[in-house]
Amino acid sequence: MKKYTTPVACLLALLQVTSGFSPSGLQSKHIVTCPPSSSFAAYTNSNNNGCFSDKSLHCNVNNSRCSNSRLRMSDGSESSAVPAKQGFIAKMKSKIPTKSERKKLVPLAMMFFFILFNYTILRDTKDVLMVTAKGSGAEVIPFIKTYVNLPAAIGFTALYSKLCDRMEQKDVFYACTIPFLLFFVAFAFVIFPNVGSLHPHAFVDKIAVALPQGFGAPLAIVRNWSFALFYVMAEMWGSVVASLLFWSFANEVTTVDEAKKYYPLFGLGANVALIFSGQYVRFVSSLRANLPPGVDPWGMSIKYLMGAVAVSGGCLVSLFNYMQRKVMTDPECVDQEKQAAKKKKKKVKMGLRESAKFLVSSPYI
Repeated sequence: MKKYTTPVACLLALLQVTSGFSPSGLQSKHIVTCPPSSSFAAYTNSNNNGCFSDKSLHCNVNNSRCSNSRLRMSDGSESSAVPAKQGFIAKMKSKIPTKSERKKLVPLAMMFFFILFNYTILRDTKDVLMVTAKGSGAEVIPFIKTYVNLPAAIGFTALYSKLCDRMEQKDVFYACTIPFLLFFVAFAFVIFPNVGSLHPHAFVDKIAVALPQGFGAPLAIVRNWSFALFYVMAEMWGSVVASLLFWSFANEVTTVDEAKKYYPLFGLGANVALIFSGQYVRFVSSLRANLPPGVDPWGMSIKYLMGAVAVSGGCLVSLFNYMQRKVMTDPECVDQEKQAAKKKKKKVKMGLRESAKFLVSSPYI
């Protein structure tokens, strides 16, 4: 029976510590000293009467009557202190960005605001232009998305890869953003005032007589080619500037931990941009009611809207330039060793299969 005494005694001691169990009133009382990390399987029989000892287990069982009726457990050290929980104010302070984080997160949030401010105005304007154009309608939208927008996106992908191979990332941002802004300004002040002479209405009318009625939507795209071009450029602004250029730059500036904390806040900034752009469009629409006779209300609205797009785009480019000068060169904001390693690293050209394997093996996707 002695070989079962030590494990049972240690188990009772563990129950006493964890749940306050005390086997008072038992016929055989034991005084047990047993470290909680010891193993019940490793012990040796000693020559002493009723005693067992080991380096990893030290249990002393006294078979004689004992005046003490409690089971005691001791490991020779006090229990580790439980860390105090942080209060609500302390938790809120820990979530506030540091000075170095604010230096790069605030300009990034403002950049995202201006990008989405422009995209909201462009998105609303492009649909109205195509639907209300001469010989056009809502049925033109699927055709322009499929036969104009999709080839343009594929062509830009090839162009973007060429630019990334030959230019630095900051130069790629300028090379992609500035042409968009120049086109929108040119459309408002040069192309739209002269659509009467630029759109080939008479030529399309002659072709429409010889073609079936199902060619109405493609002919409307040809007839209003400048509006179709504006539609494509407005769509590409959301795909290129908002989705590609901004997020690639944001990933370059922020770390993974910062991205987990602050990227959701950029979504909040996006909602604020929608509110501001909607109010501005409403303001421009109210100006059309007080125009003098002979003034084209659509021409005036396009100038005001594209003017706001140009100003917002200028703020976007200025913020990007500020970050290149003040943030990207600050060791507290961006790891300079990684930036130098990226510049020295040779760009590897990968095919479609290699690119797919690289994306699948990425831990962030």
